[in-house]
Amino acid sequence: MESSDDLTTGPIPKHIRNLAIPASIGLFFNTMYNVVDTWFAGRIGTEAQAAMSLSLPVFFLVIALGNGLATGSTALIGEALGGRDRERAAFVSIQAAVFGLLTGLMLTVVGPIAARPLFIFMGASTAYLDTCMEYMTPIFIGAPLFLLVYMFNAVLQAAGNTRIYRNFLVAGALLNCVLDPWFIFGGFGLPAMGVAGVAWATVAVQAVGVLYLGSRARRTGLLSTGRGRFLIPSPLHFAQIAGQGFPASVNYLTIGLGMFIINHFVSDFGKSAVAAYGVAMRVEQVALMPSIGLNVAALAMTAQNNGAAAYDRVRQSMRTCLRYGAWLTIPACVPLLIFAEPFMSFFSSDPDVIRIGAGYLRVDAVALYGYVVIFVCTSTLQGLKRPMFAVWLGIARQAVAPALLFWFFTRHLDYGIFAIWLSILGIVWVSAAVSLRYARKEIASRLSNQ
Repeated sequence: MESSDDLTTGPIPKHIRNLAIPASIGLFFNTMYNVVDTWFAGRIGTEAQAAMSLSLPVFFLVIALGNGLATGSTALIGEALGGRDRERAAFVSIQAAVFGLLTGLMLTVVGPIAARPLFIFMGASTAYLDTCMEYMTPIFIGAPLFLLVYMFNAVLQAAGNTRIYRNFLVAGALLNCVLDPWFIFGGFGLPAMGVAGVAWATVAVQAVGVLYLGSRARRTGLLSTGRGRFLIPSPLHFAQIAGQGFPASVNYLTIGLGMFIINHFVSDFGKSAVAAYGVAMRVEQVALMPSIGLNVAALAMTAQNNGAAAYDRVRQSMRTCLRYGAWLTIPACVPLLIFAEPFMSFFSSDPDVIRIGAGYLRVDAVALYGYVVIFVCTSTLQGLKRPMFAVWLGIARQAVAPALLFWFFTRHLDYGIFAIWLSILGIVWVSAAVSLRYARKEIASRLSNQ
């Protein structure tokens, strides 16, 4: 049986590297997974690529609930482990898995009903709308699998193990390279499914993930069912998971809401602009990959040390993550500035898509470290069981500020799409400054009360 790694003792930089490096590698391959999807969608056509771009915020309904509940569960399980209460950690782990499964089943029912009006709001109609629904319907059918993958990973992450999820993401990305062309174009007895094939390939990979991550999470001993007692749904513990997880989910949903708003205004400039934004987002994710594991490390480190009331270690962890983030993202700015057009041309031959996307990437290069500061600080606060800050920040930076600024610059002043990119840059850096100030204040308050 695998035991949990104790993050409350030992050198902090070593723990962060052990957590962040596997997570970053795994998330890099997860991003490459999305890159492969985008590349194959481009082989179908610009409309398919635009439909997948427009589907990103709707897909975030699944991602937000899964990531949010996993974040909340990691905080609760990690706190129990930090307090040396493995039985409570096991009970919360089982309840989290049950809650995730039920949430996934709800998405299967509600998702397709809600998706169509959302696509219409973002400007899709007729065949374009049908293509969007063709992609999203299989995703909603597979929602229970997505949620279980997230919850099993929450158990592993709380135990200080990010290597297993890395292994799944690497294997999943490689498997996707085979399934995408097979499901899209057909062959070996399988009919061509077009853009729906991209989605069904993703669902198939998630099914593999449930089997693999579930078996490895069980080896930690944290999926012990207590002779079946822990499987009985507990409204009290569901409420605790929801109390920590739903604010984190709302934070992720604000990312989806931000995409809705961006796509709503970007749609004013045509399908090529929507496709350009979707492709540029993939390139941005690749640029952030070396540092993205730091927010995973910050959450796990903070959760266990919060349970042990080791708040000085929490402060040192956050500082170390921010320092590593600067080392990793600042050098990544240069390739984005110099090679913006070649990056875009890898995914599309449409000159408008390349031109518009390159403009976004050059502005985005200056915003990269701001994203790192936001992610690390909000993860630290979630580990401290203070998830509501991320919600209010998310609403402000993803919805309120963009809607006002985009409307003012593009519709009132009639500026071009570049005004949207500059608005995003300003919002990111203001949000980063607010996040850093609040996280420092919260940690200082706990240290002064010890």
